[in-house]
Amino acid sequence: MDEVRPVLEVTGATVRFGADAALRDVDFRLFPGEVHSLMGENGAGKSTLIKAITGALALDEGVLVLAGETVTFRDPHAAQAAGIGTVYQEIELLPNLSVAENICLGREPRRGGVISARAMNTRAHEILLDLGLDLDPASTLGTHSLAVQQLVAIARAISADVRVLVLDEPTSSLDLDEVAELFRIIRELKTRGVAILFVSHFLDQVYEICDRVTVLRDGELVGEYLTRELLRIDLVQKMLGRGASELKSRDRLADDEPDAAVVLRARGVSSARGITEADVDLGEGEVLGVAGLLGSGRTSLARALTGVNRLESGVIRIESRPVRLDSPRRAMSLGVVYSSEDRRRDGIVAELSVLDNITLALQSERGVLRQIPAARRRELAASWVEALDIRPPDLDRPAGTLSGGNQQKVLLARLLALSPRVLVLDEPTRGIDVGAKVEIQNLVGELADNGMSVVFISAELEEVLRVGDRVAVVRDGRVVRIAAAVELTADSLLALVAQPDEDEE
Repeated sequence: MDEVRPVLEVTGATVRFGADAALRDVDFRLFPGEVHSLMGENGAGKSTLIKAITGALALDEGVLVLAGETVTFRDPHAAQAAGIGTVYQEIELLPNLSVAENICLGREPRRGGVISARAMNTRAHEILLDLGLDLDPASTLGTHSLAVQQLVAIARAISADVRVLVLDEPTSSLDLDEVAELFRIIRELKTRGVAILFVSHFLDQVYEICDRVTVLRDGELVGEYLTRELLRIDLVQKMLGRGASELKSRDRLADDEPDAAVVLRARGVSSARGITEADVDLGEGEVLGVAGLLGSGRTSLARALTGVNRLESGVIRIESRPVRLDSPRRAMSLGVVYSSEDRRRDGIVAELSVLDNITLALQSERGVLRQIPAARRRELAASWVEALDIRPPDLDRPAGTLSGGNQQKVLLARLLALSPRVLVLDEPTRGIDVGAKVEIQNLVGELADNGMSVVFISAELEEVLRVGDRVAVVRDGRVVRIAAAVELTADSLLALVAQPDEDEE
């Protein structure tokens, strides 16, 4: 493949923000008909390089060559016009418009100078069918799940005549079947000669779909490698600059029953939004992993246990006392807190400072008339910034400017400031790098060791097994099995997660 001319080549890329260099003399090349992964921790420079390639940022130094010609993109529209399509992790579509309007936005078919809705719907329908989606192009985008919206974003990107397709965490909201469908499309695009830049923190996916990998660390190039020639442990070490065996071990349960006092017990819990007759016990100091496909009901279970979704039936007891968790505020007052899978929409307030984000829930619990003194707020926030190693340790910095991993730490700090008994985490490591994942997994283990009870939901089955003492398997809105993590493997857990109901004994 090296004898083939790169369709995209970046040489000596340097981008500075004030005195700091986000990229320093980075080289990168992308060949036609290959899938190339860009790997590195949050803050390594991946997003900066992507923005430079796609016209969102100008290079301070360096050269960008596309199809043999030196180019300078004044904005993302210029990059798109040159054949560079991009799909970002956070979906950047318009939920109030139809699926077809989003796919064709800026490229609407016209007849007599007027947008033709019929032609637009027809065109969008053809593109969706190419993705294997039987979706009404006239339907409003916001009525669909995040997974479908992500696929619509990909459909929009490939609807133009792309030579380079940049996929930034495209699978973060997809289940196994949808990932398989996306990979089918990626392989089809490869056969057409499209060069694909694939960014993901899922190592299994990188090794399944990528031909080549480039590793960045601290804004600098570590190296470019053929995926088939690079062991996973070596990849992780190159990304971190240190060994990968940093996950602390904990004593694990050897059976499917909690070996400590039950802090939270749910019996026959059902809600209108996706969970039916669920029975769950959570012991003191236990991490209960929750595994299930997207749409299985795993998030509905979390929301039912924390007052976000109201119960239709069932009983929840905290320390043997029946309680009515009819709102998140009520749940918080009883020591049960919830971290949403969508930290951008339901978690971090991007415009507020780190300080304000950390103290937000605590101040809300106290009420408007009992303001936390300013000095105490700073002292409290600073203690959590230090305890969780939030970087940079700047309390006044807008939280939205932090990396994904550090935003997640800010959100955890907000919840931990409430001194909860039960912490329910829905996809706390989604979209963050390997190093940050290890830190958060270690933190969850330390919290459990100190007596906190944790519900840990993750789409990564190996992570569920690594973190959880026991694992609850959710399928079709039901908790179908709870087993000790030490008794399961990734393959056996996958079989439980994907097993059709009729096959269950």
